[in-house]
Amino acid sequence: MDKLDSIARRLSQLRLVTYHGRVQSIRAGLISVEGLNDRASVGDRVRIALTEGDLGAEIVGLTPRSAQVLPEGPIEGLSVGAAVELLFAPRIAPSDDWIGRIIDPFGQPLDGRPLRPGPVARGFRSEAPDAVTRRRLGGRLATGLAVFDTLLPLVAGQRIGLFAGSGVGKSSLLSQMAQGVQADVVVIAMIGERGRELRDFVETTLGPEGMARAVIVTATSDRSPLVRRRCGWAAMTVAEHFRDQGRHVLFLADSITRFAEAHREIALAAGEPPSYRGFPPSVSNMIMGLAERAGPGPEGSGDITGIFSVLVAGSDMDEPVADILRGTLDGHVVLDRAIAERGRYPAVDVVRSVSRSLPDAASAVENALIARARAALGAYADSELMIRAGLYAPGSDARLDEAVRLFPQLDDFVTRRCASVADSFGALEAALRLPLRARA
Repeated sequence: MDKLDSIARRLSQLRLVTYHGRVQSIRAGLISVEGLNDRASVGDRVRIALTEGDLGAEIVGLTPRSAQVLPEGPIEGLSVGAAVELLFAPRIAPSDDWIGRIIDPFGQPLDGRPLRPGPVARGFRSEAPDAVTRRRLGGRLATGLAVFDTLLPLVAGQRIGLFAGSGVGKSSLLSQMAQGVQADVVVIAMIGERGRELRDFVETTLGPEGMARAVIVTATSDRSPLVRRRCGWAAMTVAEHFRDQGRHVLFLADSITRFAEAHREIALAAGEPPSYRGFPPSVSNMIMGLAERAGPGPEGSGDITGIFSVLVAGSDMDEPVADILRGTLDGHVVLDRAIAERGRYPAVDVVRSVSRSLPDAASAVENALIARARAALGAYADSELMIRAGLYAPGSDARLDEAVRLFPQLDDFVTRRCASVADSFGALEAALRLPLRARA
């Protein structure tokens, strides 16, 4: 029956009439096409005939006489008068058969094996669930990482940001999340990653066990900004397919910064004026629109728990993409380079990180433990320079005395991996040198 549905879907996509135009001009990477503007819409794809092969492109602007087209690849061999075919708005048809597979942003397999599309084709930019009908955040999820099971809890349907500079352990932490977080399906968007990292991530970092429940949607750094931006949309569309089946989906995006940079290239080429640090005004809506599609679904569906990584240049938490996401999501986790340089992984700066699922995600006893641990870490961070300079005098401040006493154990605790949330809180109690007791 599934094969018949797939065949029926393909037949329904056949068009009795095709529309063609001609390349009118080529300037600064933007191609002007005549003959399609009365049929085309912004966002439609076209196919341009080159001397050898075809070139995909997307319509980014329209005038009464022409369509402005941005190519998806190199334009060598393109000439004025080249034939252009209108392909209309692209769609993607996710399927349960996609689990364990690697695909590109158009739903084509990248692992050398055939891939059957699902029976229902979806648009790339669907609306977020209605704010009135979507459910509230769900229960706490075990992650396998003690710091996220306790101090920075993750609950079903929550969306958090992972803010880090390059080389601080962001990708490694995301892979640990992909392996450890409770979920039915994991959808991973690898946006603008280096090509050599894909196979290493799949075979070594994620491994066969992690890949068995994952779908990877990837567009490497050499792809055009159109394809890199579409990667984020495609991955979220795949996640929505599984959410609508009632499953709990873990969505990992690495990284939203490259998604935003791809949109910046497209928007500037289309004539949108630059704003702060070169990003166009539309980048805010683009990022928030993607983030809002994650989260709890409406009644009768599942949830999309989202982890969005942000590559912050120079650890600047006030740069535009970080600032937009921090105000949109349900929590943020900061990875600090100074912590990584002293050899502690994951390099989570607990004091600067927040989970907005608290205090509801923990009991009164658990919240008391979390508050004491955060207070000790905060007091140590405030006086760290003084302590390292040898200016700290024991006995002058009881609060700081306790922070200095607890810091080595708490710092070690952040690196711990635990089998369950109960084990994680047991390890936190031990780090605080408290007797292990039943939690309320």
